[in-house]
Amino acid sequence: MRTTLALPAERVSARPWRRVGLLVAAAALLATWMTQTPSGLLGKADAIGYAVCHRIDLRSFHLGDRPLPLCSRCTGMYLGALLGFAFLAVRRRGRAGRMPPAAILAVLGVFGLAFAVDGLNSYLHFFPGLPGLYEPSNVLRLITGMLLGLGLAVVVYPGFQQTVWRRYEDEPVLRDWGELAALLAAAAVVVGLVLTENPLILYPLALLSGLGVIVLLTGVYTMVALLLLRKENQADSWRDLAWPVLAGLVLGFLQISLLDLGRFAVTGTWSGFTL
Repeated sequence: MRTTLALPAERVSARPWRRVGLLVAAAALLATWMTQTPSGLLGKADAIGYAVCHRIDLRSFHLGDRPLPLCSRCTGMYLGALLGFAFLAVRRRGRAGRMPPAAILAVLGVFGLAFAVDGLNSYLHFFPGLPGLYEPSNVLRLITGMLLGLGLAVVVYPGFQQTVWRRYEDEPVLRDWGELAALLAAAAVVVGLVLTENPLILYPLALLSGLGVIVLLTGVYTMVALLLLRKENQADSWRDLAWPVLAGLVLGFLQISLLDLGRFAVTGTWSGFTL
């Protein structure tokens, strides 16, 4: 006769209660954030940018007379990250869990160095007495931010695959120089679209930049949650990842909410810092 092993009652019921708790936490956090932040889609994007960016008016592109939710550098970075993830999805990298070849990684490292140098140069111009390397501009901030965002996507993507799947594919996310060139070409198009400063183009890009923040934070915090709970490398399908991704989303929004709360408590305004 076939028998089954009964698990202790607390083990059987623990997972449903954890899931209910996660859903309650997610709903409460999102409802609170939605009601306490500026209204409208752009208002919500502003609140997301408010948590991760200085949003200085002079260092931002503008949609009409209002600055974008993120400064020019952060706009490039988060649009670049989102573009990178979308590019890898379109290229059907699926569960590819290997870094690109070393030479391509070196180029991505140069992108990160360019971001750091331009950021330092911009920072030096806060102080009139200090000599800068060159005259900063929002165009350079946008470009160097975009390049860093692409690099973040290419690095975070395989890290995510290696963390979540029981079996990830031993395939590089970028195979060769041709794919890197295609990614850079796509990035050039996005940069060009931002530089048009056409409101019909900037409006969706402004919303997408905020989405880039959420996607990047959710991906990183999903990995963190799985590692802390020692649940990494157990998923076989995207359905298995529904709850870990929700946990990552909650943690990401918790970070945004706490930073929003802290900054608003200090400044008393949703506007960016003033020079």
